[in-house]
Amino acid sequence: MRIGFFVNDIKTEEPGYTTTRLAMAAINRGHEAWIMDAQSFAYDPDEKIRARARSAPNAKYKSSDTYVEDLKGKKAKVERITVDDLDVLMLRNDPSTDTGLRSWAQTVGINFGRIAMRHGVVVLNDPNGLAKAMNKTYFQLFPDEVRPKTLITMDRDEIKEFAAAQGGKIVLKPLQGSGGQGVFLVDEGAGSNLNQMIDSLTRDGYVIAQEYLPAASEGDTRMFVMNGQPLRHRGKVAAFRRVRSGSDMRSNIHAGGKLRAAELTEKDFEIAEIVRPKLVEDGMFLVGLDIVGDKLMEINVFSPGGLGSAQKFTDVNFAHPLIDSLERKVHYMKYYDRSFSNAGMATL
Repeated sequence: MRIGFFVNDIKTEEPGYTTTRLAMAAINRGHEAWIMDAQSFAYDPDEKIRARARSAPNAKYKSSDTYVEDLKGKKAKVERITVDDLDVLMLRNDPSTDTGLRSWAQTVGINFGRIAMRHGVVVLNDPNGLAKAMNKTYFQLFPDEVRPKTLITMDRDEIKEFAAAQGGKIVLKPLQGSGGQGVFLVDEGAGSNLNQMIDSLTRDGYVIAQEYLPAASEGDTRMFVMNGQPLRHRGKVAAFRRVRSGSDMRSNIHAGGKLRAAELTEKDFEIAEIVRPKLVEDGMFLVGLDIVGDKLMEINVFSPGGLGSAQKFTDVNFAHPLIDSLERKVHYMKYYDRSFSNAGMATL
């Protein structure tokens, strides 16, 4: 099996990343794993998609540190590969990190992935599904039973009215972005600071105002969903808990949150079941659900990370069932080829 992994920038890939774990697991099982980034693609005159890609030289790797070192180093195989000849192309970039001067890079994977899937390459997550999810309005398309009350606007007065209706305590965050960047907790004593928060966020576009969930003080749970179902292996579910540090309301690891083992509840699995139909419809192969109390705070469909954190608390390598699933999809495509929709194949 020939697998391509599309990332923002090869130079910034790290040993602990989920993409690294998947690529290394694929190599150790005898597959080819090629890494390409936003500057790599070309649509050639013969109507084939090609990319300058890198592959680590060894047939086996015990250490992700060694794998990344080889991938970035002089030992790496560097070739201009034909993307149309890949069996699987995994889109593992985060568009939110390419705002500003690299905004051109945000949709590179989606655009070239759409063309590749016409030639029978299984592209995951489905490019058309990802195009719908380019900002947080995608979250509003899921049933309101699983979402906190939300207002999306650029109007200061509307935000203030929403805050008053929620008892003065809300969360503000940008419509674009990830990793807890630009997130503010507004309480009853915000006063003039609320104007400053709103002005800071609206400079970059629309603002999401959300009801505050008291359970957020206890952190959130990241649960992985694969093919529309909670990701399980050897009787364990891929999940972990993030607990906020000190007075910072954000539990993101980037913001100093601490990792803990997840204690999954029936409600967590009920939430996963409620969002399952749309995830399947949109061809979302691998997704990270961020759950606070009995509500979803976010659905991560672009490069959901943290499989290593889930492994830390379960002693299970969840890269293996992922590669198992890719192998099954490639096997199916031997029979169905282009007669089967990419979105349908993505979640089989």
